[in-house]
Amino acid sequence: LMGWGSSVLSLHGGRSTMPGRPSFQPNPGCTHGGAPSPQRLAAGAALRKATGVLWLLLLSTSLSPTWGQPRIPLEIVKLWADTFGRDLYNTVTKYSGSLLLQKKYKDVEPSLKIEEVDGLELVRKFSEDMESMLRRKVEAVQSLVEAAEEADLNHEYNASLVFDYYNSVLINEQDEKGNSVELGAKLVLEANAHFSNLRVNTSVSSVQLPTNVYNKDPDILNGVYMSEALNPVFVENFQRDPTLTWQYFGSSTGFFRIYPGIKWTPDENGVITFDCRNRGWYIQAATSPKDVVILVDVSGSMKGLRMTIAKHTVSTILDTLGENDFVNIIAYNDYVHYIEPCFKGILVQADRDNREHFKQLVDELMVKGVGIVSPALSEAFQILQQFQEARQGSLCNQAIMLVSDGAVEDHEPVFKKYNWPDRKVRVFTYLIGREVTFADRMKWIACNNKGYYTQISTLADAQENVMEYLHVLSRPMVINHDHDITWTEAYMDSKLFTSQAPSLMLLTTVAMPVFSKKNETRSHGILLGVVGSDVTLRELMKLAPRYKLGVHGYAFLNTNNGYILSHPDLRPLYREGKKLKPKPNYNSVDLSEVEWEDQAETLRTAMINRETGSLSMDVKVPLDKGKRVLFLTNDYFFTDISDTPFSLGVVLSRGHGEFILLGNTSVEEGLHDLLHPDLSLARDWIYCVTDIDPDHRKLSQLEAMVRFLTREDPDLECDEELVREVLFDAVVTAPMEAYWTALALNVSNETEHAVDMAFLGTRAGLLRSSLFVGSEKVSDRKFLTPADEASVFTLDRFPLWYRQASEQPAGSFVFNLRFAEGPESPGEPVAVTASTAVAVTVDKKTAIAAAVGVQMKLEFLQRKFWAVTRQVGQGWGSPTPLDLDCFVIDSNGFILISERAHQTGRFLGEVDGAVMTQLVGMGVFTQVTMYDYQAMCKPPGHHHSAAQPLVSGPSGSAGLAGLRAPGVSSVSDRLLPEWSAWGSWHGRVAEAHKHKKQDTLQPCDTEYPVFVHQPAIQETNGTIECGACQKPFAMQQIPSSNLLLLVTDPTCDCGVFPPVLQEPTEVKYILPCDRMRSQKLRRRPDSCHAFHAEENAQDCGGASDTSASLPLLLLPLCAWGLPPQLLQ
Repeated sequence: LMGWGSSVLSLHGGRSTMPGRPSFQPNPGCTHGGAPSPQRLAAGAALRKATGVLWLLLLSTSLSPTWGQPRIPLEIVKLWADTFGRDLYNTVTKYSGSLLLQKKYKDVEPSLKIEEVDGLELVRKFSEDMESMLRRKVEAVQSLVEAAEEADLNHEYNASLVFDYYNSVLINEQDEKGNSVELGAKLVLEANAHFSNLRVNTSVSSVQLPTNVYNKDPDILNGVYMSEALNPVFVENFQRDPTLTWQYFGSSTGFFRIYPGIKWTPDENGVITFDCRNRGWYIQAATSPKDVVILVDVSGSMKGLRMTIAKHTVSTILDTLGENDFVNIIAYNDYVHYIEPCFKGILVQADRDNREHFKQLVDELMVKGVGIVSPALSEAFQILQQFQEARQGSLCNQAIMLVSDGAVEDHEPVFKKYNWPDRKVRVFTYLIGREVTFADRMKWIACNNKGYYTQISTLADAQENVMEYLHVLSRPMVINHDHDITWTEAYMDSKLFTSQAPSLMLLTTVAMPVFSKKNETRSHGILLGVVGSDVTLRELMKLAPRYKLGVHGYAFLNTNNGYILSHPDLRPLYREGKKLKPKPNYNSVDLSEVEWEDQAETLRTAMINRETGSLSMDVKVPLDKGKRVLFLTNDYFFTDISDTPFSLGVVLSRGHGEFILLGNTSVEEGLHDLLHPDLSLARDWIYCVTDIDPDHRKLSQLEAMVRFLTREDPDLECDEELVREVLFDAVVTAPMEAYWTALALNVSNETEHAVDMAFLGTRAGLLRSSLFVGSEKVSDRKFLTPADEASVFTLDRFPLWYRQASEQPAGSFVFNLRFAEGPESPGEPVAVTASTAVAVTVDKKTAIAAAVGVQMKLEFLQRKFWAVTRQVGQGWGSPTPLDLDCFVIDSNGFILISERAHQTGRFLGEVDGAVMTQLVGMGVFTQVTMYDYQAMCKPPGHHHSAAQPLVSGPSGSAGLAGLRAPGVSSVSDRLLPEWSAWGSWHGRVAEAHKHKKQDTLQPCDTEYPVFVHQPAIQETNGTIECGACQKPFAMQQIPSSNLLLLVTDPTCDCGVFPPVLQEPTEVKYILPCDRMRSQKLRRRPDSCHAFHAEENAQDCGGASDTSASLPLLLLPLCAWGLPPQLLQ
């Protein structure tokens, strides 16, 4: 008999206040009230002899109770665990048919082949397919560029041109008399599945203009008229490549021609704020990378409206920068001061993270003192010079932006010292306010430094006037006629406000500039605009078929800057109230912040350097919203995608992930078994190409496959290897349907329906399920539906129950609680799933062929357990029932069964901190610290803690990484599933963000523990010293499962031990400035166009030329969609 041990431990934490859940209350002593069923009594009879003997043995040998504590009979605990495990195993194997499925795969083993996957060959193949797809998009854009430039060359400007066109806002609009309004011609719009089911017209494009651009301005009318020539090219491109999505031309004058034609809806203020010229794809295509230092005058003369306009101007300049640019902002009066002290003397990458941070700081600027510009100019030139000499920054264009109400002292010596005669740094000047006293001086600065001068008198002027600098920077490229191809970072589409919300689909855009080829304007380098086309990353990733990557494998893409373009762990959205919103920096997730085990950044460096190769890493993979973790060894294979800034990675897990199972069967037999009603296929996988031919778009993947196999549609293209695997799996798994049907008939008369359904999935994405109860009685109806992504095959992942089962020992089941999902958090626990993997071994190589399981009612599992304890207890012969607490927990410490129903689903440490502390101290559970760099927190002051995390577990966006978190001693102690895009600011969040609304969620970094049972320890016991009493406990593994039985004494109050919580806590950085200043390796774009000898530098601006129309100026300021603080 095992003896007792004792230990005194302490752990700090706060108490949980989770609400209770109403349910039945069991009797004391691990016995449950209510009459046992006849089946339970019959099953219990067999135990009584053995238990009677055991009980006598226990009475004679058990340790004496201390201080009157009841004894925990260890052999009885083991008997409970073994009996419950055996009953459970018999039930789940019976209802799932797992033994039959295993036999069916065993029967066909002689005809199977298991091949080792060649990761390098795979990543090269995927890369070639992606390159081919992206090349077709480039060809479409090139044909648009040629057509636009040719049309401009043949067009003569007509100042009095009258021309009607399809205005996206006005089409199909009528006046009160039922007549079409001006520019509101009728345009037939039909819902189109290829364009997200939006109503479009695929025979023509339509034209959108922001509210601040007059739709009958001569420049607009001439540009729209000229660009009508693009309509036939749009249509021809789409016919040639039906996978194309949106094609468009953004004009430098502000109009946006989009194909297919679509109607735009203004916002609630009747305003269209979308301006194509400040979109990333336009700016990146129109200019080369740039280093920019913004100097903003904060002297006393800038107070009031001038400062408001200046802040908006700086914010607008920041909006024109992208991740290939570098920036800093200096405020000056009597002194020169960096608005972010951590960035003193350097330039930082102008990703969204840094831009948003700068905007917050600009908004806090206060005016005082006298403006002296020379020291600020000197500081700016020195930064730019140092970065150029150190080969840092963009190594291309360099510019200083001077935002002031006038220069008041001699600054010529600064230009002589730093910039003349070469004038390698352009200086752009923005005169703020209506005063023109210093206009000549501000213009002189710009014209003598190859820049541009504008005057910004109102908030409405900022957008148009700031954009002028882009046209200046584009001149060298235009004069050279260099049509560089630009690919953007990942972003969420905000072009289509037809549903009052941007699309939540991640895209990349390929864009190219359009130039004027007229000889008379050559030295002016006139940019006509930019053409572009979108590529949804989801479609691109379909070219890395999921079935080739194994249960845990995946593919990912990153950019030349090291940012993630696509990755299964990129979670760009968060929930605010009932709405899903993009996280602030969802597109700045660095590769090292997702693949965090790459501590030396070997993988990141190789991919940024466009290398082809492989490496291996031990990884910790978070599962089930961060509640669980898998320990895997992954092989990474990588290569670049030619003619793009992207690199592709493919990950295969060691063991079964290295192999692919290949089977074969006849088409006739496979077809017969494919047409069963219980069978479905992975919705997002491409078995057959159905998105090219409009006639195919209405077909499901299963329907398309059947038509392909019956040769009913010879034009259908299908993945023959995947189709062959589906057919094979359909034949092997077909007997399961008959088995489940017979079982359902046999149990139909039983009063108690224990199991709701059986299900199985195969590595080919085939899914079968069968109900044992009416659909209305299923405990969890979301399970196996698209609404529950974790339970089905998706583009990124195998189902959770499949992934967990694949890591269980052979023949063992993994049990998981299922919750009724609420709008913002899990609701009541409603069901339990149990699943096990089916492995196949050929020539000593093992592959996972399938996983099979059941969904059962939670109450059934509980009743079965209480029946076992009751039956065993009846053999004790003791008149006094034991007063014990019993828990059935899973291998991560979550409670499935407790005598107190409200504890079900909670973490054991919350309920009994003393026992959890002891189990961790004894090594029964290991604590793994997890990090979530994509959490969203309430700001400081909103909660009792510095920032109370609202999201526990991985959930997506990123920022600067590579520094060890405080208190983390080694790689084995940490897991960085993702990093927060605003991670670089968390150290000073209290100072920088005080002005933010208290209810606004902010990105933050958090850490939280996950507890993992060590399977080598199958049983243990001990006694906990709790001051005035001792608390004995015993734990026993429940065989053939991931479950543990824990029995404790509830009479001893161990309140001295605080709960062990899984709540995330915010990570605080010891040296936030070091973290913010750190700059990672990146690959610069291949081309740079900084200067051209023929450039006309005297075209450098003049008097303010306000482009806003009269109706616009009459709009209330709030209609501009400016931040409220700019309007105060």
